[in-house]
This record gives sequence, structure tokens and C-alpha cells, in this order.
Amino acid sequence: MKLKLLFFLFSVFFIHSNAQDYIFGKIISEDQNELPEVTVINIRTDERVTTNRDGHFMISGKAGDGLRFVKNGYERIQQKVTGQNISSPINITLVRAATLIAEVEIKKDITGDISIDSKNLNPPKKVQKLKSDLGLYMSKKSDPRILAARPGEFVQPKGQGFSVGKIKDKWDDVDLSSYLHYALGETYFTDLKIDKALIQHFIYYVFAGGFERKNILKYGFCSDADLMRFQRAVLNRISSYRAPQTQR
Repeated sequence: MKLKLLFFLFSVFFIHSNAQDYIFGKIISEDQNELPEVTVINIRTDERVTTNRDGHFMISGKAGDGLRFVKNGYERIQQKVTGQNISSPINITLVRAATLIAEVEIKKDITGDISIDSKNLNPPKKVQKLKSDLGLYMSKKSDPRILAARPGEFVQPKGQGFSVGKIKDKWDDVDLSSYLHYALGETYFTDLKIDKALIQHFIYYVFAGGFERKNILKYGFCSDADLMRFQRAVLNRISSYRAPQTQR
């Protein structure tokens, strides 16, 4: 008889100790908005439920269990169930997870405003000095003895020829074309889908579109403002240059 009573008391204690209660609660965001579709996990039983549109949930468990709360875009947290949580609702607040913003490279384009473009596109001082030295070098006249024919060499008779600049000008279009090619760099033109062999042809095409260069040829000097004017002229002519010959 005592054995049966002992077995009965043990069974009652076992059932009571392993009885499952239900835990109720509500989940809100840090700005006090109800959060739907939050996954609530009982770590001990691996039971999973989802909050409704008002942020409420109900899950089976008991004191001592650990509950985990998971939602995309929010920091996941874990809460231990206490005896008080069995008798009253548990309130949880989720905080938004910090997100890393991808680095964005901002490229400064030509705006058309010389005062702005001169600041954005102003090259380093070393490049400016190199351009200035190159301009002075190209403006100097060559010694006639360098180009003179050697004794016994055939000399091509001089005719009227073809003039691309005025005699009084320090530069002609060939000089200016060479300088633009050097100053802007070959990559500038190839990025515009201009074949390397057609760069000089394209520069002349921009000239023919009305690019004002009278003072550049006269003084043999191309300023940064002139370079920016040429780049704007390039943007105006590039589309027609790429068009079929009949549409130019």
C-alpha cells in the first residue's frame, strides 16, 4: 500500500513538474509600433510561432525556458521566462539593426559654369606647370638649321601648299590638336568610344563644329578654361560623330 502511494505521489510530482503553460506577450519596435511576423522560438522545445498583425503571440513553455525573438532588420534578442511571465503577458521591444551603407563614388561632371568647373576640374600644380612649360616650348620657333636639308639631299620644291593657320599665329590646328590630345590624354577619348586612330580626326570634327580657337592659335596657349570649353564642345558633337555618315 505504501509502495502504491509513493508511486502515485511521484507521478503527480512528475506531471506537475513537466506541465506546460502558455506564455502570452506582445512585441513592439523602439518607436512603439506593433511588429507582425516576428518569429518567437522556445529554445528548449524548438517550438516556433509568429506574431499576428498586432504583434501578439502565444507559445507553450514554462519558467526557466529561453525565448528567442527574430525578425529581419532587427536585432535578435533572447528572454528567459520567469514565473511572473506565466501569470502576466511579457512585453518585448526590438531595436532596428544597424546597416552599412555602401561607399558611393561621386564623379564630378562638367556643369557648364566656369567658376564651378575650374574648381572641380582644376589639375594639380605639377600638371599645370607641365602644361605651361609645354605651351612655352611649342610657342618657340625651331632653328632653321635643324630642318635644313643636308648636302646632297633632295629638297621638295615649295608650292602654295595648304595652310591651317595664319602666318602671324604662334600655333595652327595641328599644334592645338596635338596639345589637346596630350593634355586630355588618350583615355579621355577612348572612354568616349573614339578609336585611337581616329582621335585626331575627331578633334578636327569638333573644330569644324564651331569651336572658337582664334586666341589660342594667336598666342599659342590653351588655358584650363579653353580645355573645359573644348570638353563641352566634345559633348555637343560626340553623338553626331557616332551617327552614320549620312546623318552628320
